Amino acid sequence: MQDLNTQSATYDDGVVRQFSIMATVWGVVGMLVGVIIAAQLVWPELNLGLPWTSFGRLRPLHTNAVIFAFGGCALFATSYYVVQRTCQTKLFMPKLASFTFWGWQLVILAAAVSLPLGFTQSKEYAELEWPIDLLIAVVWVSYAIVFFGTIAKRKVKHIYVANWFFGAFILTVALLHIVNSAAIPAGLMKSYSAYAGVQDAMVQWWYGHNAVGFFLTAGFLGMMYYFVPKQAERPVYSYSLSIVHFWALIFTYMWAGPHHLHYTALPDWTQSLGMVFSLVLLAPSWGGMINGMMTLSGAWHKLRTDPVLRFLIVSLSFYGMSTFEGPMMAIKTVNSLSHYTDWTVGHVHSGALGWVGLVSMGALYYMVPRLFGQKQMYSVKAIELHFWLATIGIVLYIAALWISGVMEGLMWRSINADGTLTYTFVESVKAKTPYYIIRLLGGVLYLGGMTIMLWNVIKTATSGKAAVVAIPPVAAHV
Repeated sequence: MQDLNTQSATYDDGVVRQFSIMATVWGVVGMLVGVIIAAQLVWPELNLGLPWTSFGRLRPLHTNAVIFAFGGCALFATSYYVVQRTCQTKLFMPKLASFTFWGWQLVILAAAVSLPLGFTQSKEYAELEWPIDLLIAVVWVSYAIVFFGTIAKRKVKHIYVANWFFGAFILTVALLHIVNSAAIPAGLMKSYSAYAGVQDAMVQWWYGHNAVGFFLTAGFLGMMYYFVPKQAERPVYSYSLSIVHFWALIFTYMWAGPHHLHYTALPDWTQSLGMVFSLVLLAPSWGGMINGMMTLSGAWHKLRTDPVLRFLIVSLSFYGMSTFEGPMMAIKTVNSLSHYTDWTVGHVHSGALGWVGLVSMGALYYMVPRLFGQKQMYSVKAIELHFWLATIGIVLYIAALWISGVMEGLMWRSINADGTLTYTFVESVKAKTPYYIIRLLGGVLYLGGMTIMLWNVIKTATSGKAAVVAIPPVAAHV
């Protein structure tokens, strides 16, 4: 006998709406700073001779804004949206969820002020000084309480795979942040790392690569496993493969960080361990990519008419490409050519613009009309235009940097018959200028698409009204 729970309840989507809007706002801001510093590499006088507009200060502002402001807001929005619908229950402690929104915006504003002023720990993706790090930790613990509390009070027994990825991302980022940010304060905005020398480098790149692995991969795979099946209106291709994908990825990623430190003071065995685990990573990564792609089996024709699905599926193409390129670049002999060159920058952006950017945009285009009681976005043609601007921009950007990077590496290692260097360092910099112009053009196109998205999201939000979505009744065995 079954008893239907007919209690009238609605999802807590207010915080989802807030994070969704701010994801698009910060996307435009972060990408605009990226375009500015790309222009500075072509025309250095755009530094304006001021310390706070120099490349060295704006570059960490760009990375933090795109990763943690744009990407972070997208992750908060989608995880809060998905966990409610897959658990068929409201958010646990909605006021605490609201605190995570305002706390995260405060973190972003603190970064936007402190980084141009030169307050930095000089750690990649972890530049923010200790008071801001403490605020991040408080917000993140609150996020974990809301997310796992919602799962604990779920109305369905099963925990959908997207929540496994979101959960792993939340727990691991907390661990990474707390361990890597351990520091001894020496003033209000000054501190010294708790680690020294090669240990500091090792901890930093354990953090740095796993920020990529968990913040920029696991969390966004949570998006993929929910929004691709929903938009395609097909079940995920293989649920068993999604579970294998999860456990293989979670175990392997943690060990790959040393590949950032090839040919450095790091012990050789540690470098080799990082290389081996990076190569192993190819299997689970491609397993997940194939799983997402094959979810479209029997529905490939939808790509012709559905630009939102196009964002999601093309993002998987870039995920597959980036997760092939990364292990290849971790091979020591390849790394001897690629390390410190623009090839690395091209690789990072193929993942950031192609995978993280496009899957976030697809997820937001799915959620926003539903959050504001609309059948679709204000302008579907604007979504089409955004897709092509973004895709062409990515291709120009990464192709230019791949060519520039390989050329740069070859120039550095080129020697004359007498053993002297064929090219000076300045000559290698000068040779990259045409590719930097193409890179700038690609960035402008990508920023243009993001600006169109912001306009489209604002028009959709203002032409509709906050939708009240009822939680469906759950059949419970008595």
